[in-house]
Order: sequence, then structure tokens, then C-alpha cells
Amino acid sequence: MDMGAIFLLLGVLVIVVLFVAQPFTKRWRIKAQSSHEISTLLAERERALNALMELDFDNGIGKIPAEEYTAQRISLVQKGAEILRQLDEIQGAQPSPMAESVDPAVADQNASLLSDEDLEDMIAKRRAMRSQKTAGFCPNCGKPILQNDQFCPSCGQIVNSK
Repeated sequence: MDMGAIFLLLGVLVIVVLFVAQPFTKRWRIKAQSSHEISTLLAERERALNALMELDFDNGIGKIPAEEYTAQRISLVQKGAEILRQLDEIQGAQPSPMAESVDPAVADQNASLLSDEDLEDMIAKRRAMRSQKTAGFCPNCGKPILQNDQFCPSCGQIVNSK
């Protein structure tokens, strides 16, 4: 076989391999770009949270006038909300584990401010739920036990069952 034909065959083979491998490299580049964007947005979120905490601290010690504090806080909260929205778009808006534990009544009122009575009602409901789960303390070691416990989970002492 002629040397020119071998080089031509190798050139065509390289082009075919590059053409076939192109979809795989695009996926890798998209994933790498997406993870870079997520990393950048997470860093921006941390910066916004730190700035918000510093602003609250400065307001607490009287370093910033109330008018400036309100305007700066609103802008930082808006910036943080925009960052979170972008993160949700990139990550496919997967629900967070905290969203599962939120009361549906709270989720419906998420956009509006709650009154003091609503907050007190939610606190009372939460306390009632927590008190139903516990049955007191172990007489031997003093650790908390649940209503359906027959033995103390800490020391193994038999607990009076109902």
C-alpha cells in the first residue's frame, strides 16, 4: 500500500472518531459549565448572606441610620432571591429537604407576612406535636423517651408501658 493512502486513511479515521465523539464531549462540557455556574452562584449567595449579617450587626450597634439600613437590606434580600432563583433554574428546581417539613399552611402564606396570632397558633401546634411524641424521661438515666418505647434507648431500662 502506498504511504499517501495510509495517511489519507488515518486522516479520515481521525475525523470519523472526532465526529462520533462530539456528542459525548458536549455533554461533558455542559456538565462542567453547569457545575461552574452552580459554584459561582453558591459563592455569590454566601457573599450576600455575609453582607446581610454584617448589615444587621452594624444596625444593631447603631452604626447605620435606619433609612439606609432598610434600603440596603431590601437590595441585599432582592439580590439573594435572584441568586436563589438562578440556582433553582440550573438545578432543575429540586425540592429541598426543609420544604418537606414545612406546614402546608405556612407554604401558602410564604409570600405574605404572618400576623402575631398566626405565629402563635403555629408555635402552639408545633409544641402540641412535640409533646405528643415524648412520654417523659427515663427513671434510671434521665434521658427522654418516646410514648411507644418499651425500653430506654440510652440505658436499656424497662419503661412502664401503657
